[in-house]
Amino acid sequence: MNLIYSLGIRIYGGILWVAQFFNPKAKSWILGRKDFWNQLPQIDNQTIYWFHCASLGEFDQGLPLMNQIKEENSNIYILVTFFSPSGFENYHKRKNTADFVCYLPLDTKSNARRFIQHFKPKKVFFIKYEFWSNYIFEAKQSNAKIYSISALFRSDHRFFKWYGNQFRETLRKIDYFFVQNQSSLDLLKSIGINQAILSGDTRFDRVIENKKNVQKDAILEDFVKGNKAFVIGSSWPEDEELLKSFIRDYSNPVIIAPHDISENHLIQIEKKFENESIRYSNWKTNSGKKILLIDSIGKLANAYSYGEIAYVGGGFSGSLHNILEPAVFGLPVIFGPKHKRFPEAQTFIDAGIGFSVANEEALKTAFNYIKQNQESLKIKTTELVLSSKGATQKIIDFLQEN
Repeated sequence: MNLIYSLGIRIYGGILWVAQFFNPKAKSWILGRKDFWNQLPQIDNQTIYWFHCASLGEFDQGLPLMNQIKEENSNIYILVTFFSPSGFENYHKRKNTADFVCYLPLDTKSNARRFIQHFKPKKVFFIKYEFWSNYIFEAKQSNAKIYSISALFRSDHRFFKWYGNQFRETLRKIDYFFVQNQSSLDLLKSIGINQAILSGDTRFDRVIENKKNVQKDAILEDFVKGNKAFVIGSSWPEDEELLKSFIRDYSNPVIIAPHDISENHLIQIEKKFENESIRYSNWKTNSGKKILLIDSIGKLANAYSYGEIAYVGGGFSGSLHNILEPAVFGLPVIFGPKHKRFPEAQTFIDAGIGFSVANEEALKTAFNYIKQNQESLKIKTTELVLSSKGATQKIIDFLQEN
């Protein structure tokens, strides 16, 4: 394994160790891995499938595949690892079939070897982006089959740069890639990797399944009182600042589910809207409030079912959140301008059901257009989501035949 890569990994670990003293997320990252090896279960004579997810979004992409594998063979042991605390701390709020869930230790050669020797996975699934070289190398050495699920590549990724040979070698150890779009398939072929198919994004299967299982929410129903709401999902401060004036002039109910539900952020939102908002946890019938502020994780998907238009946050930082969740309910979606890393955003824009805005004027224009074309856009949005399903079944079919 390349010495520069190994050195870089150790430096990265050192930076996180220092950062824990002033960054809560870094602290969770360190503490979550404390005494790691003594917490692992002893597993004998079981077939283990290992899924690695960077965070909660990747877990959502892996879930349809995990669930179907478990449904077809309940004896398969599903191991899930996370890199990020936001995934590990919230995965349990999703209905899942995982048998054991833990953090993934830093990608050193010794950690990777010890991890693989302990679990001895038969199949390994890396979801979307992350490709940890030492873990992939050790899994390959143990004769595990390695797959990349809902993979997404861009030309500016290190794999396709002049200095990317070391990283390309990591990709070549993967047995098969299931990619989201044609450009990802073409990029892999440009570096001589042909063991790949265009399967699509498993998140479409995920949100379609979610819609089938959506449940009525007494508080949300009481809040909207038969009206359709403007639902703002996974918002960041930049999104909330853009929306501030617009929300004050909006006549229907507004539901805000911020990305960060820390007390400080909730207070910031409340100050923006003075006495117009009430928290979900404090809801009182006939409160007279125009804005419902969701202050817990796991209620956003249900909230979209009460909406007419959605705004999805993260588009001002380049970390756009899941626009498929509102779309499955037929909601056209508005989001910020930085969506390069999320091809579904451009797909929505090209289909006329997604609207990228950078300022208040663009926001009002998009909103007015949606209101004027509500019914036709709802049909188009629903049709696009339904026509994009099936990625999970394509992967299952391949696994059964190979």
